[in-house]
Amino acid sequence: MSGGRFNYDQYKIGYIADEIEKYIERNGRPKTKQELADEPYFGADYYKEFPEALNHYEYPDEVIEKFKEAVKVLRIAEIYAHRVDWLLSGDDGEENFLKRLEQELKKFK
Repeated sequence: MSGGRFNYDQYKIGYIADEIEKYIERNGRPKTKQELADEPYFGADYYKEFPEALNHYEYPDEVIEKFKEAVKVLRIAEIYAHRVDWLLSGDDGEENFLKRLEQELKKFK
């Protein structure tokens, strides 16, 4: 297995980006039946009293735009961390590091 210098923690950066994307996707939309079922501590009475809880929280457009910027920065950070990991672990040499970094950044954009 390649890499490991950072205990493969660079994948946590991708996980954070994935989680932020979920908030973007769900922003203000009604919760699905499954999502409501996953909230067993809330019952029908709760939703009658707090009908807004039937929807995901709605962030303002300005906040969603910042979330999108965060996802972009995190994806780029994940690429950098991965490539540096391989370089420091000896899986890539300096020339290959630069080449692969450039390729992955181009592919991302």
